[in-house]
Amino acid sequence: MLIATDLDGTLLPSGASTVSDYTAQVLRQADAAGVPVVFVTARPLRWMDALWAHVGEHGRAIVSNGAITYDVRARAVLSLDAIVPNVGLDLVAAITAALPGTTFAIECVDGIRMDPDYVDAVPAPPGSPRGPLAEVWDAPAAKLLVQNARADNATLREVVASAVGERAVASWSVPGLVEISARGVTKASALARLCASLGVAASDVIAFGDMPNDIAMLQWAGTAYAMDGAHDSVLAVAHHIAPTVDEDGVAQVLASLLNRRHDPDG
Repeated sequence: MLIATDLDGTLLPSGASTVSDYTAQVLRQADAAGVPVVFVTARPLRWMDALWAHVGEHGRAIVSNGAITYDVRARAVLSLDAIVPNVGLDLVAAITAALPGTTFAIECVDGIRMDPDYVDAVPAPPGSPRGPLAEVWDAPAAKLLVQNARADNATLREVVASAVGERAVASWSVPGLVEISARGVTKASALARLCASLGVAASDVIAFGDMPNDIAMLQWAGTAYAMDGAHDSVLAVAHHIAPTVDEDGVAQVLASLLNRRHDPDG
């Protein structure tokens, strides 16, 4: 058994810096029982420091919507499925032509780079490069971030997805932002590769999520849980509903699974 869980809105309330005491306790129990709990998140590496303590002995996490698989103990990138600058700048041009006024940023392994008008949801570290994207895009990017203050959420998502087409993967998990990954890169693609390296079949994976960027992972996993209150599209593909994130729903389900694993006749 392997547990794959989204973070914001799933394992921890959106915007929270770390998990609750109860969830931390259950994660320790899972680790002691030899059950890997893999964090699979849209968060960039720079948002993960407070959560690394909860990863456990298996020592792996998937961030940036599947673009980066990370060795937590070594603090090292195991794999990076990136958007290279020339491909990314072509995507920027296509999106800008379709939706003028759009602003962009990129998440790289070493941090964020922003165009002059991009507004980061979390203040970027001092010294983060800012300028015309053609000038600051000097490294492979895990994600291309897209905002447009003049477009409603539906328009932003639809126009960006159409402009990107099959050249990359456009997804979203929060209002006002579309995140673009390299072609073929999703949470599911990274999780499948990690599980193959661990000898874990998809049928033995239990996945949790709440937003559309989790759908591919939930469809790939043998057992899929949507959080109570998840986006309708996520509820539609899930096999089960977990209690809400504010009720530590993932931890509740995981504790029950661990109890059944310990005492299958109980």
